[in-house]
Amino acid sequence: MKRSLLILLTMNLFSLFARAAAPEPLPIDAPAPQLTAVDQNGQPVVFADVYAKGVTLVYFYPKAETPGCTAEACSLRDAYEGLHAKGLQILGVSKDSVEAQKKFQENRKLPFTLIADPEGKVADAFHVPLIPVVGVTKRQSFLIKDGKLVWSSLSAQTSSAAQEVQKALDSLTK
Repeated sequence: MKRSLLILLTMNLFSLFARAAAPEPLPIDAPAPQLTAVDQNGQPVVFADVYAKGVTLVYFYPKAETPGCTAEACSLRDAYEGLHAKGLQILGVSKDSVEAQKKFQENRKLPFTLIADPEGKVADAFHVPLIPVVGVTKRQSFLIKDGKLVWSSLSAQTSSAAQEVQKALDSLTK
């Protein structure tokens, strides 16, 4: 009983410190982060080059091959043809290694780029907080258009991720 109380107290303290240290979300109309990161093949991806191809979804997920992250990625995969036909570029980002991202992409047949961000530099640029105790990024999504942040979901969906993104895309064209 004492051990359980100690564990709960410790977790609450970690949570308080994590909340205090959590960055403020990027505001709508903020300039999109300009950076370069490594994809699932170990190749550099210049975000500005991706943004230049059209509206870009940058989505953060905690860990490859976990149930929620798989559901989210597969939702986007299954709707990819329609989303891409509207000009949407997709970058999935997690703290996983290049090798883990490659395996995730291959296992789930993901037609979009995955970014390996083990040091959290991309997450920091987008102001994505870490989940306390486990140290993985929170599930968040961002749409970039014309070099600016135009939409964000700070508690992104999993199995209905594609519908959430489609709704956001539709609102941009109204």
